Amino acid sequence: MSVIVELRIPPDDFELGQILKLNETSAIELETLVPSGDVTVPLFWVYEPVENGFLDTVQRYPTVNSVAEVDVFGDRTLFRLDWDASQDHFFQCIFDHEGEIRSATGTSEGWDFEIRFSDREALSQWQTCCEDAHISLEIIRIYNPTDPGAGPWYGLSEPQRDALMLAVRMGYYDIPRGCTTEELADELGISDQAVTERLRRAIGAFTRHALLTPEAEA
Repeated sequence: MSVIVELRIPPDDFELGQILKLNETSAIELETLVPSGDVTVPLFWVYEPVENGFLDTVQRYPTVNSVAEVDVFGDRTLFRLDWDASQDHFFQCIFDHEGEIRSATGTSEGWDFEIRFSDREALSQWQTCCEDAHISLEIIRIYNPTDPGAGPWYGLSEPQRDALMLAVRMGYYDIPRGCTTEELADELGISDQAVTERLRRAIGAFTRHALLTPEAEA
């Protein structure tokens, strides 16, 4: 039976995190993740204004062949990355053990990944691979997708649950809104952008586990 792991990794512990350095107000979401020969992540979103010199900094990284702006939508910009990830031990461990990256978002504080493996043995081998490469992983949750076992949490990690419950209590989803993301950020002690990303991921997780059946997801 397949198994899904939710984890956080420091930006400096894997090459892509080092390449895509962020300021405190920005966030990144990987849009398309395609293992094709060398592992590659061709598309990613940057939320909030992009720093001056961001593209030049990324382009100068030794394993980056090219990076280009694709489009701009309001507060987010889509980029295409041509990247040789053969030296990124984190990604190599994932794909060497046939992991499937379901989602990945990053801030200056850390990157959150949701990865599916074919079974617990593959997951264990992947963890050993990361340990051998001296990669620090904060495992948030491990569960089977057909039986999340999350009870009333419905697939939410503890930080996602806390953020969503706080948003509801403070009236963020009321009409009119009872609070702003800045006020939520102050309560949680994280950035405004991190709150937005955490709520987005929380709603996605809740929808998958509370409303979508395994058959519908497949």
